[in-house]
Amino acid sequence: MTYSLKPMPSEVNVDVGERSYRIIIGSALLPTLGAVCRDIGLAGSCLLVSDSHVDLIYGDVVARSLKTAGFTVGRAVVPAGEESKSGERLFSLYGKAIGAGLDRSGFVVALGGGVVGDLAGFLAATYLRGVRYAQVPTSLLAMVDSSVGGKTGINLPQGKNLVGAFYQPAIVVADTSTLKTLPTREYISGLAEVVKYGIIRDAEFFGLLEAEAGKLKDASFEGLERIISRCCAIKAEVVSLDERESGLRAILNFGHTLGHALERVTGYGHFLHGEAVAIGMAFAARLSVRLKGLSPVECNRIVTLMVQLGLPVSVPDCQWREVRAAMSVDKKSKSLAPRFVLAEQIGAVAYGCEVPESTLEEAWDSCRA
Repeated sequence: MTYSLKPMPSEVNVDVGERSYRIIIGSALLPTLGAVCRDIGLAGSCLLVSDSHVDLIYGDVVARSLKTAGFTVGRAVVPAGEESKSGERLFSLYGKAIGAGLDRSGFVVALGGGVVGDLAGFLAATYLRGVRYAQVPTSLLAMVDSSVGGKTGINLPQGKNLVGAFYQPAIVVADTSTLKTLPTREYISGLAEVVKYGIIRDAEFFGLLEAEAGKLKDASFEGLERIISRCCAIKAEVVSLDERESGLRAILNFGHTLGHALERVTGYGHFLHGEAVAIGMAFAARLSVRLKGLSPVECNRIVTLMVQLGLPVSVPDCQWREVRAAMSVDKKSKSLAPRFVLAEQIGAVAYGCEVPESTLEEAWDSCRA
């Protein structure tokens, strides 16, 4: 079968009724952000939230664009890294919002990767019982996943994303030129979420990723914008059908049950999110062979593609009992029993799957090899 990079739209619509919005995808978009925000009706003061790495590179460009469009701009910078998704950091941002004169007519701009997007999004969802916000993702993972769909939140010591809200952005502006300044490890980590979309919803897209794996490892790959667009289109479709994860949207968690547990057990920052999810997808693929009839050939295709992209697929040297305990407090668990998304074949998955304890440990052991 032949796969090709089909033309994809530079805009994707997320249809969630009165909360619907656009995802704009392209290069050199940051200087236009102010005009985009003005054109969709944002007004008044805004708080630009970024992290210590991204702010140094793009903070001034975005602030200038917003000011040129007539907005009063306050700025807040949080330390880069998962540790910033905390209650302490959130409360410091409330103070920054007050200092910036943010009222109910104002808005928040989340400039950065998934941590900034989740944190600033939750700030917007809860400050004054909700103000509008714009997602401006600068990492591949944020562009294809965390900036889209309205999941916002912070971590607790007991687990990841245990406090949060569904709160849709007013706009998502994904400037692909920012990926050229992304550290290689961060970029590769984001490819895990790209692979996920092929596994859960689009076998042809998965085949394309296999065919382009060598080129896709480079952030300058000319087909990247269309790949990002396809990922966003898949997520937009799923979110439009199930905004608050009462059913279908759970498929977006493929690989995340183990992935989140690994992030917690190994200490946030040891694995990047996409790296932990990649290991979780390899684990879920092996469970799928045992429980859902995924063929060993397709399981091997999943693992091989991630290896070709430079993603980890073997579990780390840590105790299974610690990992299993961490999975029990995952927000997808029920009565301390973790629930999994498992693949019936590439392009089709089932969600809410319960797995026997012995099978969980067998799959863990197989991922150590």
